[in-house]
Amino acid sequence: MGETIEFPGERTDQSRPRRARPLWRDVLGAVLRDERLDQERILTEVARTAGVSPQYLSEVERGRKEASSEVLGAVADALGLELLDVVGRVAGRLAVRGVHEAPSSEVAGLHRAASPAPATAPWSGAPTPTNAYLLAA
Repeated sequence: MGETIEFPGERTDQSRPRRARPLWRDVLGAVLRDERLDQERILTEVARTAGVSPQYLSEVERGRKEASSEVLGAVADALGLELLDVVGRVAGRLAVRGVHEAPSSEVAGLHRAASPAPATAPWSGAPTPTNAYLLAA
């Protein structure tokens, strides 16, 4: 048979298995569901307000579907949130868990921490993020 060729930078220590990273869609879904439940609203009401089917919103909340930016914006609006707030919450949960170490099976156990009211930029009236995250692939 052939020989095994190791690529540069490849791990040779197999004693510690690599953990899976939580998926953005899983954490996003948890953020949306937590907000909806905090508001004591039912899925069909939020879906109707956002203009999406309840089945689709349910799949987004369960991390089964990747929501387009249009759908995400519509759902955020239906929940009374700014898109920046939703993205910030997702990034915050990923940062808290240490995205490089958190197994995706534990994403469901994450809980949203209470956050202070966002500061407002005086020139625009838009919320000014107190924590900024840069997400890059």
